Amino acid sequence: MRKESLTYLKKLLSTPSPSGFESKIQKVVKSYVSPYVDEVYKDVHGNQYAVRNPKGKLRVMLAGHVDEIALMVNHIDNDGFLGFLPIGGIDPSVLDGQRVQVHTEKGDVTGVIGRRAIHLTDAADRGKPMKIHQLWIDIGATSKKDAEKSVAIGDPATIDVGYIELNNGRVVARAMDDRIGAFVITEAMRLIAKKKIDCAVYCVTTVQEEIGLRGATTSAFDCNPDVGIAVDVSHATDHPDVDSKRYGYFELDGGPILHRGPNMNPILAKQLVNVAKKKKMPYQMEAAPRGTGTDANAMQLSRGGVATALIGVPNRYMHSPVEMVSLKDAEQCAQLIADWIVSLKSTMKYIP
Repeated sequence: MRKESLTYLKKLLSTPSPSGFESKIQKVVKSYVSPYVDEVYKDVHGNQYAVRNPKGKLRVMLAGHVDEIALMVNHIDNDGFLGFLPIGGIDPSVLDGQRVQVHTEKGDVTGVIGRRAIHLTDAADRGKPMKIHQLWIDIGATSKKDAEKSVAIGDPATIDVGYIELNNGRVVARAMDDRIGAFVITEAMRLIAKKKIDCAVYCVTTVQEEIGLRGATTSAFDCNPDVGIAVDVSHATDHPDVDSKRYGYFELDGGPILHRGPNMNPILAKQLVNVAKKKKMPYQMEAAPRGTGTDANAMQLSRGGVATALIGVPNRYMHSPVEMVSLKDAEQCAQLIADWIVSLKSTMKYIP
């Protein structure tokens, strides 16, 4: 991966962005993508649009969400310990013992998620995962009054782990879901920056996907696209203790994960396969027999309907602090989208 792109990805993955608190990361996106598009703007919801050739007859929307699962302070007890609620699909079993950053109006406050030590736990209860209401954040406060000097009810918190490079181009971070998707669509805009295109492209880094596809719902209505692609993470199942017969087999370095099913427009789905084959790009195919839990679902159902597809970046250990992807897969996803956009004609129709 080129140096500038990798630096951008590291910034994306190191910038906290809980659902509802995405402004800081949208600044990172804007600073990178602005040279490659005609305009960048935001809406009242917080979605950010990077637009190329806005007067094009065929309107294309790309979506990758920048928000992440997180925590929110909902209680401060008399001793200064913080209770919290989940923002999105948090797995409580990965929380205890983690370091966190509580994001406040005054700045970030470091804390740890505590639980009763094994020595103080009855033998029958040892090793059992804790429920969220049984955990707490300890910021070192001595009292409720002391804690309230630093934090407030409603402050979000994220796990304090950053970007790590492993062997063979695999990288790990807390919020690959779906920061890698936001990277892919903005990188696709860079790849087409000097290409002649016969369509308008709206690259939207959407918000609040993790709490109900909310940003894609409003931004798709605003863009009013004819055709759209959502980029999200998909489960890589190439690791121990997963039933590939049940969930399919998908691997890191296997290329973009494409999809077949009712959430996908069949003409668009075939176009992506054809582009991949023409460019001799590897791809993987996933069965999606219902509406997906991604921005593709909200996009498809916007206004009178949108011809929609979903591209997945293979991701191990989803919704954990150690989500893992391959840089090679991310690059290929961006290249596939760029090649597809360049191939489009304004007269294309997507009615099956």
